Amino acid sequence: MGKYQGKKAVVIGGTHGMGRAVVDALIAEGAEVVVTGRNVYNVEAARRELGKKAEVVSSDIADMGDIAALALRVADGIGHIDFLFVNAGYSRLDPVAEVSEEVYDRTFGINTKGAFFTVQRLLPLMRDGGSIVFTTSVANDSGAAGMSVYAGAKAAVSSFAQVMAAELLPRRIRVNSVSPGFIDTPTMGVVEATAEEQAAFRRIGDAVTPMGRHGTVEEVAKAVLYLAFDATFTTGSEIVVDGGLNQRLSILGNG
Repeated sequence: MGKYQGKKAVVIGGTHGMGRAVVDALIAEGAEVVVTGRNVYNVEAARRELGKKAEVVSSDIADMGDIAALALRVADGIGHIDFLFVNAGYSRLDPVAEVSEEVYDRTFGINTKGAFFTVQRLLPLMRDGGSIVFTTSVANDSGAAGMSVYAGAKAAVSSFAQVMAAELLPRRIRVNSVSPGFIDTPTMGVVEATAEEQAAFRRIGDAVTPMGRHGTVEEVAKAVLYLAFDATFTTGSEIVVDGGLNQRLSILGNG
């Protein structure tokens, strides 16, 4: 019997990258999983690859109608949720002077508004004693140039997690976050980047990360699933998975 046998999970943004690694790990250990994605190509690819192992749903986290429809589909399908992973993310590298209102609204619409209302809509389906994990980012605290809107959006999500953790204590639902650094994903965390920009981003990540490399999606998944099921005395917390990036000054200073 698998470690997660009998558990029911919803993974938002689970068709590729970190979300997909979490989905694969859940399925491998026997969980029933509903997976969502926005990109049509990724959704269809996940359906082909996962087959009957998971239910893959096309759903845009920035669309309130899609969120409502997802809640109905989950209620009619798996019925309840033991674990919700809110893994939506959208970022661009734009200096403050060049950020358009459209980009600002889309960034907050996906990362912040969508994440909040996804939890609100799915919360009635959460089983008491379950858990919620958000994906935030080391950009919350890094002050990285070009990441102002994304950093602000993800910092808000970190605050959501802390408040929700307090509010959901009576139901014993734990709420935590995982904060990835430079992780080896298809987009390198930045949408619309060219291959050259992604390669440059990779070189920068390897250079500034004290461990000298990118993390893998499987390493992030291990942290997510630890918070989801094993960290039974942990709520309102954030695990940083960044190879020491957030601590780089103290690490390098002691070297």
